[in-house]
Formats: sequence, C-alpha cells, structure tokens
Amino acid sequence: MPEWIEIIVRSMFLIIGLFLISKVLGKKQLSKLSFFEYVVGITIGDIAGTLSMDSDLNIINGFTSILTWASIPILVSYISLKSPRFQQFIEGKPTVFIQNGKILEENLKKENFTANSLLEQLRKKDIFRVADVEFATLETTGDISVLKKKEKQPVEFGEIFQPVPPMDVPQTVIEDGTIETQALAKIGKSPKWLYEELSKKGIKLKEVFLAQVDSTNRLTIDLYDDFQPSLDDSFTDWMMTSLNQMELEMKMLPKGPFNQFVTTNQQRISQMKNKLQTFQKE
Repeated sequence: MPEWIEIIVRSMFLIIGLFLISKVLGKKQLSKLSFFEYVVGITIGDIAGTLSMDSDLNIINGFTSILTWASIPILVSYISLKSPRFQQFIEGKPTVFIQNGKILEENLKKENFTANSLLEQLRKKDIFRVADVEFATLETTGDISVLKKKEKQPVEFGEIFQPVPPMDVPQTVIEDGTIETQALAKIGKSPKWLYEELSKKGIKLKEVFLAQVDSTNRLTIDLYDDFQPSLDDSFTDWMMTSLNQMELEMKMLPKGPFNQFVTTNQQRISQMKNKLQTFQKE
C-alpha cells in the first residue's frame, strides 16, 4: 500500500476515534474546560497527529494510549462527583476579586492579575466603573462573574408586575418555506390556521424563510427578500390604533392658537395611515 494512502486511512480511523471520544467526554465548551482537561485534550490531539503521520508507529498501541488519556478525565469527573475535596484539589477554588465594592489586592496578586486586567474583564461585561460592582470572583475556568450593586441593576419585569405571566419558547412554524407541523401541534394550531394568517397578509408559503409564534400567539414572519422588513401580525394594528388615538386627541385641542399645529399634524397622520393601509394590502 502506498504510504500516502496509509496516512489517509490512519487519519480517518483516528478522526472517527476522536469523535467518539469527544461524545463520551461530554459537551463542555473550550472556555469551560478545567486546566487539567485542557492539558489532556492537547495531549490526545498530539498523539493522534503523530500516529496519523508516522506509519512506523503501531496504531493499536497509539489507540491504547489515546484511550488511556481519555479515560482519565472520565475517572476524575466521577471521583469529583463523589468527593468535593478532590474536585477542589483538581479544579481549584474561585477567587474573590471584589467584595462589598472593595478590590482585594492580595487576591489579585495571588492570581497574577493586574488592575488593568481586571478592568478589561469588567469592560467585557459592560462595566466601566469599579464602584458599580458589589461582588466579583474569578471562576476556575478563568471567567469573571460579576454582581452589580442593587441600584445599578436593571429593573426586572417581575419587580413591576405581579404575578408574572408564564412565557413559553417561541415555536418555529415555518422554516425555509416548509411548515413544521410538530411545532404547530405544540401551540395547538393547525396548518389551516397558518395558511389563513399568511393569506391575511397576502403572503405565499414559498415566500417565507422563517416564521415563529410566541406564547401570546403573535406571528412573526421573515421573507426570503432581504429588503422586505419582517412583519408582525399585531404591529400594523397597533400602529393604526395609535394613529387614530392621536387624531382624536388633536381634535380635542382648543381651536385658535393650535389651528396651524393641528392642521399640519392631521395631514401627517393621514399620510401615515394611507401608507400603513397600503402596507397592509401588500
């Protein structure tokens, strides 16, 4: 067998083997790997690369070595689940950098972090003032977790409205011009309902690239034509209602000093309503 063919065959077997090993090891992102897992991954890749290029090496022995290295993270993960102390020894402990709004300089030095490095990580989280941070910690993966001070946190929906209505994941009912019947069934709708909604907008199924229905039964459509704006089944109705309300409020203004203002804005509202009606017909 020519050497180049042997290299291709060996490489294909190694790729399949590495794929199976990666499936067994789990779905961790590269940024979430511990230092130990990162080292094991590099070592396995180096062994596989050497095996694929060097035909003098015994591929069975090479696979044995790869399987040995791959079994180590599995064994370590199993022991870590049983023993928190062992997990702490392998992965280390998170390090607090900011506590009660105060930077802990000793901890920065311990992790070889400079003030500029800390500020850079905070900026990545859209924080530009250390004074806005209540608590920050360096995780074992190298990421920094930040808790803003209460007065700097955005207001959440649940803090204003009680009780909070449940929200479901939007269902994709059309993808690439094809109706997703399972998604429709999840929201209790039928293809007939979907065709009727498309018909109201004068849109054909083949023109739709993507369509979703949210928990309020609001249908959002994106067409293949990128120059056509995305349509919302309630947006045009809301716009028309708002324009009618504005028109009514204009009529309630006292005549005299507001005559010119009312006339000008009524004309603009009328123009907008005409354009909106044309848009609905399209």
